[in-house]
Amino acid sequence: MLSQLNVEDILFIDIETAPQQPDFGELPEVFQQLWDKKSTYFRTDDQTAGDVYERAGIYAEFGKIICISAGVVTQKQGERFYRVKSFFDDNEKKLLSQFNDMLNKFMSHPERRICAHNGQEFDYPYIARRTLINGLPLPKSLDIAGMKPWEVKDRLIDTLQLWKFGDYKNYTSLNLLCAVFNIPTPKDDIDGSQVASVYYNDGEIDRIIRYCEKDTLAVTNLLLRYKGEEIIPMENMEVV
Repeated sequence: MLSQLNVEDILFIDIETAPQQPDFGELPEVFQQLWDKKSTYFRTDDQTAGDVYERAGIYAEFGKIICISAGVVTQKQGERFYRVKSFFDDNEKKLLSQFNDMLNKFMSHPERRICAHNGQEFDYPYIARRTLINGLPLPKSLDIAGMKPWEVKDRLIDTLQLWKFGDYKNYTSLNLLCAVFNIPTPKDDIDGSQVASVYYNDGEIDRIIRYCEKDTLAVTNLLLRYKGEEIIPMENMEVV
C-alpha cells in the first residue's frame, strides 16, 4: 500500500478540541449529570466530575473543535513544499461548514485520500459527530456507515494504524514516532493537554493554530519516512 500512495494526492489533517465550557460549573445541569456519570470510568475516588472536566474535550459529546489544520504536499522545481491552511472560529458550526466544503472539493477526485495520526479513533469520528451535532450534512468522505473496513482504510489513512502492522494492543504517539524517525517535533511550544487552558485562560488561539499546523507537517513527514523518502523541512511549510 505504501509504495502506491502518492503523497501529493493526500490531505493531511489535525484537529484541536476543548471542553464545551471553560468550567464544569457553566455546563447545563443535564450535562453536569451526564459528565459525572461518564467520568466515573476514569476518575479516582477522591476526584469529582469537575476535577477532571479538562478531559471533556476528547469526547465529541462534551467537547468542541476549535481548530482544524489541513495541508498538502507540492513541488517547485523538484523540491517539496508543504502548504497548510487552518480553519478556526469560536463558532464551531461556521468552522466545520468551511472545512467540510473544502474537504468535499478536495475529495471529489477519486484518487485522493485523507491522512491523520490516530485519525480512525479520533479526528475522523470527532469531525463527523460534531458535524451532525451542529446540524450540518456529513462530508461524503466521512459518510462511511455500511462501508467495509478495507474501503474505509483505503480512503481514510491513519499513520498510527499503519505503524501497528496488525498489532492492536498499544498506542504509539506521534511525538514518539517523530523521535524514532528523527522528525522535528511539533511539541516545541504546547502539547494537547494544554490546548484547553491556552484557549480559555490565555485566549491565545494563534499558538494553538501554529501547534496544529506543525502537527500536520509531522504526520506528513511520518508518512514520508514510512515510504523511505526525505522529509519536508519546517522552513518549507507555507501557511495560506
